[in-house]
Amino acid sequence: MNPLIIVPTYISAREKARPTGHHTVYDHVTPLSRPGELGRMLKSLQRVRGVGQVVIPVAAERDAAVPAMQKVQAICAQFPSLNIIAVGQAELALIRQRFEQLNMGRMEYEIGLEGYSAVRNLGLVLANIFGYDSVVFLDDDVVIQDPEFLAKGVYGLGKLTRRGIPILAKTGYYLNSEGTYHSKSQDKWYNRYWEQGSAFNSWIDSAMRGPRLSRSNHVCGGCLVLHREAYRRVCFDPWVVRGEDLDYMLNLRMYGSDIWFDNKWVMLHLPPDTKSEGTRFRQDIFRWLYEYRKMEYARTQIDLNQVKPESLMPYPGPFLESGIRHRIMRTALLRSFGRPDKKQYRNAAKVAFTDATAYAESNCSKYFEFQYIWPELMARTENDRILRTALLESAALRHGEMRQQESLDPGATSEIRLNLPDSE
Repeated sequence: MNPLIIVPTYISAREKARPTGHHTVYDHVTPLSRPGELGRMLKSLQRVRGVGQVVIPVAAERDAAVPAMQKVQAICAQFPSLNIIAVGQAELALIRQRFEQLNMGRMEYEIGLEGYSAVRNLGLVLANIFGYDSVVFLDDDVVIQDPEFLAKGVYGLGKLTRRGIPILAKTGYYLNSEGTYHSKSQDKWYNRYWEQGSAFNSWIDSAMRGPRLSRSNHVCGGCLVLHREAYRRVCFDPWVVRGEDLDYMLNLRMYGSDIWFDNKWVMLHLPPDTKSEGTRFRQDIFRWLYEYRKMEYARTQIDLNQVKPESLMPYPGPFLESGIRHRIMRTALLRSFGRPDKKQYRNAAKVAFTDATAYAESNCSKYFEFQYIWPELMARTENDRILRTALLESAALRHGEMRQQESLDPGATSEIRLNLPDSE
């Protein structure tokens, strides 16, 4: 197979990014003033056999879009052996213009450079435009140590299991800085009702003892491969605020497919220090209340497979059960006594009954409305010659301007604008 490699990177003009909504609160961003982890990841990717096209969607605040793109291009220029295209606001504008020409609307929230899922959906659209048979998603904070990483990633993809089930999506696993695949999350007394770490460890221990490929309850978004038959049928959910990778597994199951775990496909995950645990817990409240409400709504739809919490034990099943709100309240209370971010946790407890519940109620059906038109959008943009040519010209012009700016004025900035023809 010939996978397109997608490596999203998140950049901010500030040391601490200012989110514009629930969907733009990221686990970590790279300030413009710091080198970040992208260069380290690309250096490791050079050692991997069979690497083809690499696409880097550059997510940044609007006022930092141009310098963020310049930063990424400067990093990419250090690795001439890799075929890399950086995608920013200029390329996104071309795609949205084409959507409008095809009477699909602009898809400003669903597909773009703001929010984990929107960025991943943009990667799927790009793979479809360029006609790739598969997509490999990597994170910019991983290190790949195995030269056969890609070969292992596509192992079995598109094939049938002994029971005749097609393997259309696969995930591997991370090793952390200590060289273990176990979660370092501590099951302290204040996490009695939020034992994600031990639940995940129990699941992965079982998966590692099993056959190489097994049905997965977990997804590593930075070690994920999708066959075209999966990414053309099912999109990511832009309304889930984090954990869009695990959510994608739930979506696949509802639409008749699944994700498989490959216990031979591994990478090193070395994320930078992140924001306070209290802030992350607040996002988890939005995430799990939304997931629970989304699953409840899905059960009212006769054309969807039913995904029940008991089929997702030991993780993430407990977080999709009706008692999730009680888990949240008890955890917030205990952490307010046992953790430094006392105020954050007390505020989080209030959010569970106000903003997060309202968010889940008002958005739980929107994914299914978007998913309904996704296959048609894929069909209309598949191997789109006009858009493919425009995107390649944009990348070439941007690269040429960067080289010219380096020789004439290193501080100069520009914005590329291309006009698509009205029709093919």
